[in-house]
Amino acid sequence: MIPVYLFVIVIIVFFLASAIKVLNEYERGVIFRLGRVLGSAKGPGLIILIPIVDKMVKVSLRTVVLDVPPQDVITRDNVSIKVNAVVYFRVMEPLKAIIDVENYLYATSQLSQTTLRSVLGQAELDELLAHREKINERLQEILDMDTEPWGIKVSKVEVKNVDLPQEMQRAIARQAEAERERRAKVIGAEGEFQAATKLAEASNILSVNPMALQLRYLQTLIEISTEKNSTIIFPIPIDLIKSFIERSK
Repeated sequence: MIPVYLFVIVIIVFFLASAIKVLNEYERGVIFRLGRVLGSAKGPGLIILIPIVDKMVKVSLRTVVLDVPPQDVITRDNVSIKVNAVVYFRVMEPLKAIIDVENYLYATSQLSQTTLRSVLGQAELDELLAHREKINERLQEILDMDTEPWGIKVSKVEVKNVDLPQEMQRAIARQAEAERERRAKVIGAEGEFQAATKLAEASNILSVNPMALQLRYLQTLIEISTEKNSTIIFPIPIDLIKSFIERSK
């Protein structure tokens, strides 16, 4: 037979193991005594429970990173895409997270999926690709408002990947190429316009000051003389012989 003192020791160890709980700094405990909530959330530190009578549910206060699986979305301009996202949230009120919702993790995940489809379905594809920050802010506001009764704070929502159909990817590539060609033509036209403007200004200056043309002629001769050419042709400006022509007339 088992000695009585060993039986008593086993009972005491079982009692202590069931009665003494330790909660970390980031944990809180919601205690139910005979099915009723016992005050506010307890912790962190040492918690003493009454075995069989008390039941404690642990709740973590750390930020939870929730990965939203890819969702099939039809945008406002009738483009079918697949979008996934990531949601950052944390429990602010442990009592509400345990009492007001059965499973706050599952509930937040399902709410994130439906909200993602709803918000992106109201946006156009160009808006989703170019203004993703606004979409993220809109998602965060809606989720934070809907999860507030559960004692949950949604701090950030990020749309991760947007998978487009192959036809749409080719169309976007053609559009980007056409945009680059348009910019190149505009830049080339602006360069031609500026060059023509400068040439017109130069011609006006030379027509007003004939001596400027002579200086330019001499500068051209200097540049030609520095090159190793076998044959050099010197153009004679009409202004050099203009006086002789007038005298002969």
